[in-house]
Amino acid sequence: MKERLNLKQNLLIGSLLFGLFFGAGNLIFPVQLGQAAGSQTFPATIGFLITGVGLPMLGVVASALSQSRSLFDMAKPVSKAYAIFFTCALYLTIGPLFAIPRTATVAFEVGLRPFIPEEYISLGLFVFSFIFFALTLYFSLRPARILDWVGKYLTPVFLALLSVLLLATFVKPMGKVGQFPPQGNYISQPLFTGFLDGYNTMDALASLAFAIIIISNIEKLGVKRPNLIAKETFKSGLVSIAGMTIIYASLAYMGVTSLGSVERAANGGLILSLVSEHYFGFVGQVLLAAIVGVACLKTAIGLITSCGEMFSNMFPKSISYQKYAILFTLFSFGIANFGLNKIIQLSVPVLMFLYPLAITLIILSLLSPFIHKEKAIYKWTTGLTIAAAFFDLLKALPELPGINVVTTSLVSWANAYLPGFQYGFGWVVPSLAGFIIGFIVKNMKH
Repeated sequence: MKERLNLKQNLLIGSLLFGLFFGAGNLIFPVQLGQAAGSQTFPATIGFLITGVGLPMLGVVASALSQSRSLFDMAKPVSKAYAIFFTCALYLTIGPLFAIPRTATVAFEVGLRPFIPEEYISLGLFVFSFIFFALTLYFSLRPARILDWVGKYLTPVFLALLSVLLLATFVKPMGKVGQFPPQGNYISQPLFTGFLDGYNTMDALASLAFAIIIISNIEKLGVKRPNLIAKETFKSGLVSIAGMTIIYASLAYMGVTSLGSVERAANGGLILSLVSEHYFGFVGQVLLAAIVGVACLKTAIGLITSCGEMFSNMFPKSISYQKYAILFTLFSFGIANFGLNKIIQLSVPVLMFLYPLAITLIILSLLSPFIHKEKAIYKWTTGLTIAAAFFDLLKALPELPGINVVTTSLVSWANAYLPGFQYGFGWVVPSLAGFIIGFIVKNMKH
């Protein structure tokens, strides 16, 4: 039994981590962050990197340390019912509710929207998303070697083109970072706002779902002990961390400097398209659109496959994988036609609720060698986190006629009594209190 991987194997696992976490959809958020943060881009980017890069890596390490073979196993110390709820909620979020529809809308925003008159945008999105999801379903139902080919050749081409575009923004900047004032919450709290913006990548949630892929690959290379797997995951993750940090920071820089040459845009996909046109004209715009489109298609196929397999395995007596694949594809098609901006807006309340639960589960799993998956600690910590995170969900809800008075009063109460709530961290103190209560209850039992 091996105790460590060699350098080549670490690089191999690191590239696998990078491939899992960095999708074409992730391009849009740091670019938009740059445009909104303006002169505050640096602290905002630091916050974004914590949740967009650091947390996903900790999620995989935590899964290895806790010896979990799935997200269900990881959450099971809370209770079986909670493990089912959290697993389903997480997979639906990184699947048909938000992440899969987002792949189609990102491809549309980058590829076709700049060429379509405003009055035909809805029709264009409908036709494009229909073709996109027809292809997605075809490949999801018929796993083929074309996916391996796309993964093997598309990612390097995609990164090469992106590198050229990023290099152009440094060699010939469109503007200077300091000349553009920040907007919204970036004015007073850029670090915390960037931290919350990192939720949009959904990578920390994905890390809990896909950690087993990394763990099983390290085991195949000969490392078997959980603490050694966690160590090798962290070492290999440095490759992924470095790559994603450079790309995210560069994209944020692209976003803020773009204000010198292109107008503010409603989403990062449109910004990316405008920047590509600015530097390389029509040809560059079309080439980027094609590569982002295929990358998004590959991501959609992978997510449909993963979600279909998870639900068919968790509920084997219900419906088959093929029927889940069809159901998730049709649902994703419907959601995609709300448009990218609406999908992002609708996803925020859900992410504000799920991320505190994911973060506390990661921390508890990291501590599992010391707390030994003690149920009392898991139950109390998670229970109080759920209660506090519910207020974050309410705060992030869009205007809803009829219940707005109720939500406003509840949010006002949370703002008054939950420390850090105004920054999006009202769950921290309740989670810590739950951990302490759980620890006391555990010791009282023994």
